[in-house]
Amino acid sequence: MALPFFYLSEYHPGDGELILDEDNSRHIVQVLRMQKGQQLQLTDGRGWLLTATIQDDHKKKCLVRVDASTHQPPPPEKVTIALSLLKNASRFEWFLEKATEIGVSGIIPLLCERTEKQHFRQDRMQNILVSALLQSQQTWLPDLWTPTPVTQLIEKATQDRRFIAHCLEEKKEPLKGGEGLVLIGPEGDFTSSEIGRALEHAFLPVTLGETRLRTETAGVVAATLMRMC
Repeated sequence: MALPFFYLSEYHPGDGELILDEDNSRHIVQVLRMQKGQQLQLTDGRGWLLTATIQDDHKKKCLVRVDASTHQPPPPEKVTIALSLLKNASRFEWFLEKATEIGVSGIIPLLCERTEKQHFRQDRMQNILVSALLQSQQTWLPDLWTPTPVTQLIEKATQDRRFIAHCLEEKKEPLKGGEGLVLIGPEGDFTSSEIGRALEHAFLPVTLGETRLRTETAGVVAATLMRMC
């Protein structure tokens, strides 16, 4: 049976003992009813995987001894999905969860001309990433940007492979796997000026299939295609 898996917000290699935060401690001691001597695993979301043994089962500051630590390499393909914020926040949150499970390296919430503005709760979104990381038993947490205007991102993007998925009827290539950045527009798509600006900055227009997809679905399809290489 797999050991229970938890997230550390910070880890310094070489630490022999760790005092876990109150949320983790409460879950370990009160919810899972784990006791002194039992083992668990921890990750900092930056590649470290720790196996540890409970030394003090305190419900607010559980103390664990690190028995083993390994550093796992990041995914070989650095895939970043830039997706417009959505009016229905739960749909954007669903995308965050699935993109993390798929194993993307970065997620950029986009502000486009047709994006319907909404309050972006960075702490809540970050917690969704952590939950998905633990559920999928990974050790690398995606980097979550603050909401970024699409024109700003287009002008500053440095990836060798840059793509924009849009719905205009023009020649587009199927999106293929490998590392890179993919732009996904809002409900109503990117405007023609946004698409033109992207093309001027070496973004390649791509298609994600024969059907028109919801924004969040397009993000998941793009992430999956990019990771399949």
